[in-house]
Amino acid sequence: MSLLTRTRPIISRPLRNLTTSLALNHTMHIQSIPMWTGTGDNYAYLVVDDKSKDAVIIDPANPDEVAPVLKDEIKAGKINLTAIINTHHHGDHAGGNNKMLSYPEFKGRPIIGGKDCQSVTKTPKNGETFKIGDINVKALYTPCHTQDSICFFMEDSTGKAVFTGDTLFHGGCGRFFEGTAEEMHTALNKTLAAVPDDTKVYPGHEYTKANVKFGISVLQSEPVKNLQAFAEKNKETQGKFTIGDEKQHNVFMRVEDPEIQKATGKTDPVDVMAKLREMKNNFK
Repeated sequence: MSLLTRTRPIISRPLRNLTTSLALNHTMHIQSIPMWTGTGDNYAYLVVDDKSKDAVIIDPANPDEVAPVLKDEIKAGKINLTAIINTHHHGDHAGGNNKMLSYPEFKGRPIIGGKDCQSVTKTPKNGETFKIGDINVKALYTPCHTQDSICFFMEDSTGKAVFTGDTLFHGGCGRFFEGTAEEMHTALNKTLAAVPDDTKVYPGHEYTKANVKFGISVLQSEPVKNLQAFAEKNKETQGKFTIGDEKQHNVFMRVEDPEIQKATGKTDPVDVMAKLREMKNNFK
């Protein structure tokens, strides 16, 4: 503060401009809210446009853990919650919607998600865009884990993020509960692979350690070893890796890798995907 006062006659205007530009550039803020740690190891995500304070909460499936965080932020005047977003209809992602809406602070908020999500009010079309303040959001359909799975790509002037629910995890992917290997191959290696490589990935669960344990059994590459080392040292890995990273260390995004084809005994990408999932399901 004293430095500001002392130098004001000389640089007050440039400094003010610099401060303004920094404020304008730092807009998207992502806060992870862990849920059911030690059992489901889920994540809800609070995404805030710092400039307007507009915010959304993604997959607040356990309101007892999520609502207090949001209420504190609202009480402090830090956020204006505009919507609840769901990545898919499973109860550990969309099952908290009704309870969230029962709180006065969240009453009447729209629920944006797939058609089967609890109390959903808006299902965006594939590729449809909307905004959270200055943050641009695009809905990407990724059916397989569930048929209503949607990944949400977000971008502002400072960076990019994609919220992948149970479709893409660091070093892994979701089970094919409602879909096929072909659908997961499309979701990962066409839809999400087309997202810019520098996009940070925010998955629905903390499964990295288990995923990379399987991954290293299939592919002993440096990127997979690096992911394993990181997972051993860090309990939380969400948002620490990008789509570009996943293309290197996620075996489900490397179905054309000769080593993985050798490990699966398959060469067709869809067949490789199917075999990898079968191997992962049976992996101990």
